[in-house]
Amino acid sequence: MLPQDTKHTPMMEQYFEIKNEYQNEFLFFRLGDFYELFYEDAIKASQLLELTLTSRNKNAKEPIPMAGVPYHSAQGYIDRLIEQGYKVAICEQVEDPKEAKGMVKREVVQVITPGTVMQGEAVHEDENNFLAAILEKEDAYALAYVDLTTGELRATKLHSKAEVYSEIAGLEVKEVLFYDGESVELRAELEKRLGTVFSYLNKEVQAMKEETFQELTDEVSDGTILPVLKLLLNYLAKTQMRSLDHLQLAEQYDTSHYLVFTQEVRRNLELTTSLRDGSRNGTLLWVLDQTKTAMGGRMLKSWLDKPLINIHEINQRQDLVENMLNHFFERTDLNESLTRVYDLERLAGRVAYGTVNARDLIQLKRSLQQIPQIIEIISLMNVDGAWDGLLHQIDPVTEVTDLIERAIEEEPPISIMEGEIIKDGFNTQLDQYRDAMTNGKQWLAELEAKERQETGIRNLKVGFNKVFGYFIEITKANLDRVEEGRYERKQTLTNSERFITPELKEMESTILGAEEKSQALEYELFVAIRDEVKMEIERIQKLARLVAQIDVLQSFAQVSEENYFTRPVFHEDSQDVHIEEGRHPVVEHVMKEQEYVPNDVSLEEGTDILLITGPNMSGKSTYMRQVALIIIMAQMGCFVPATKAELPIFDQVFARIGAMDDLISGQSTFMVEMNETNQAISNATPNSLLLFDEIGRGTATYDGMALAESIIEYVHDRVGAKTLFSTHYHELTALEERLERLENIHVGAVEEDGDLVFLHKMSPGSADKSYGVQVAKLAGLPTSVLNRASTILVELEKKNEDSPIVLGTPADLEVEQDEEKSKKEDKVEEDGGQLSLFGGTWSEHEEKVLEDLKKLDVLNLTPLEAMNLLNELQNKLQDE
Repeated sequence: MLPQDTKHTPMMEQYFEIKNEYQNEFLFFRLGDFYELFYEDAIKASQLLELTLTSRNKNAKEPIPMAGVPYHSAQGYIDRLIEQGYKVAICEQVEDPKEAKGMVKREVVQVITPGTVMQGEAVHEDENNFLAAILEKEDAYALAYVDLTTGELRATKLHSKAEVYSEIAGLEVKEVLFYDGESVELRAELEKRLGTVFSYLNKEVQAMKEETFQELTDEVSDGTILPVLKLLLNYLAKTQMRSLDHLQLAEQYDTSHYLVFTQEVRRNLELTTSLRDGSRNGTLLWVLDQTKTAMGGRMLKSWLDKPLINIHEINQRQDLVENMLNHFFERTDLNESLTRVYDLERLAGRVAYGTVNARDLIQLKRSLQQIPQIIEIISLMNVDGAWDGLLHQIDPVTEVTDLIERAIEEEPPISIMEGEIIKDGFNTQLDQYRDAMTNGKQWLAELEAKERQETGIRNLKVGFNKVFGYFIEITKANLDRVEEGRYERKQTLTNSERFITPELKEMESTILGAEEKSQALEYELFVAIRDEVKMEIERIQKLARLVAQIDVLQSFAQVSEENYFTRPVFHEDSQDVHIEEGRHPVVEHVMKEQEYVPNDVSLEEGTDILLITGPNMSGKSTYMRQVALIIIMAQMGCFVPATKAELPIFDQVFARIGAMDDLISGQSTFMVEMNETNQAISNATPNSLLLFDEIGRGTATYDGMALAESIIEYVHDRVGAKTLFSTHYHELTALEERLERLENIHVGAVEEDGDLVFLHKMSPGSADKSYGVQVAKLAGLPTSVLNRASTILVELEKKNEDSPIVLGTPADLEVEQDEEKSKKEDKVEEDGGQLSLFGGTWSEHEEKVLEDLKKLDVLNLTPLEAMNLLNELQNKLQDE
């Protein structure tokens, strides 16, 4: 709380009034050339930003904690606060202190948040900076998001919390917005799982004009989505308090129109973030990104996040990639031109936002100057009209190029307030001011030379400062050489004296008047030029999207050429998968000179499930991942790491690979594994891809084996999705005999002189053993441990031979259940009417339990379903 129970100065009273409206933000309060922070803001900022903490009214009974940052370097401090998840309210002096009657008027002119930051280090050139809003409505969730730096505005409708989380995490949203007091449960869950900032808006706030809202949402028809767009746009209007003319029309999309995968799949496949260190290195994005522009880099990431499922659109992209591969020299020239294109999207955003400077406009001009060359290169590659659709859309926006060329100096200063921005000849009045300034400065040079000659003082100089204006400076050693009355003394310094003359003051008035008028006129001209460019923002944004698309396609061509990728072929009338000599694009890229062992994948001719066995470290997980990555790359429109690939169109990818606890939610590896498995088998369709890596390993052996078998049966009998399932439970390989669409494959390994050598090659059939002890040897375990493990292994294998584990069939299960029920009924009689299996009194539950047990006899349940039903019965009886 701010201490307002004592009397304060009018300026501090003004501060309190403004701060009360922005209690959750750092208030940067403008005082002259500094932004000052007071009280808790000052104390906290001094710690976060390493500022000196001082105090206002030091001699008062309760001094006010204070810290400040210079106005001209404030952006760096703001960036650091935003990067740490804080918000900053910028309070400016909104009237000239010279004209103010009493206290200078101050207002908050912008609130900068992690999701609304427009410039500085918090904005990364190859990443979008998304602000998202969520609205919960009955059984649906409306999601809208915007990148204020580019103007992109999109919205969709989702149907579960899991989908909401996955969409937000995939977009890497920087700030999530809700209405105050709504969606409490969803908010809590997202706050637990997402490392992002959460903000809230009062539902009564209507900051955006209704007509502006109508214009931006004109193409949105879904009544569920419009309210969340209103939430998002009202928040923008309330925090930014300026023109948002660069916002693009809201685009409504459906996630089912793209290849769907969850955030867990993104993580497990390392699409954009490495599991090792959280960076981009070692990810699919890292391999594919050879884009030359910032907007191309962002578009590549969005294509990776949402691969296509429309075969026509995929083929269109692949046609253009193939075209580029066939035009090496043109592609080289294209890359050179693209390298000279700056971030058109964000330059357009800064123009609309009013934060663009003269150097930004020069970047815009130089970017636009590359467009005619890009058009010419694309035209040379336009064999059989491959590029017709795109070529007809490219608009070089030459009017903007010509305007900036005529108006703006090639090497302007950063500041737009100090002149030297506008070219000579652009404005007649400005040229006249400059002529007066030039003549005046020539007069000063001549005056200095004349006074040196007449006084004989060789180091006499004519100088200038903002306090005294122009002056003549003479060192004290030469003062005796100045005749009395020649100059009027103005200032005494330690080693010199400063003088003026009436003529000098008259010329000062001329020069400074011309300079002040010149700077004011230059600023007016610059604002007018900026407004003229602003009229063409929509054209520039459209051009930016087309250039980004060209950039991503050339990146695909470059990567495909360097890594010997091939064009995949899609078929619509079959779900068969046939990949010859497929490779993992990232692993192969990292290995470099080492030889990567390619592998075939065949899920055709009635095979839906590949059951993969083999030792640890032999490449099972890599094999599974490479299948998913090849499919994702193919549906992005890229070529793939294989000598041949014939694929169907997949609708979803589920991948449970690797062991990872969810420490934030307090879930163990096994619980995470079960949750992800449940999500996969509950949502997959026959057009989906499932990857399961050693499901069941997180629990006891028999439990894990039972779960694994049951899951395989469920996928085989009820889902029908293409599935790769790796396991160390060799007993599961017997499933091939009774599941007609399951096939065993294994990774080969051989022992040479007691050492294990991995072949990394997939072969038909099952592995004969797991080589666990040999893998432990490779890991460097002590010899004594390895020897003891070998001895124990022999003993265990002998025991297993005496009483082997035999996988059951549904019929076997029925017999076992009959026998077990008979034994339990006998046991009930022996126990005198007590149901020892479940607890509880048999007489109270006999009819219900017998009814449920009979269901086990007549229903074709998997072992997992049977276990679940028995557990439910047990819980019911215990509750009752």
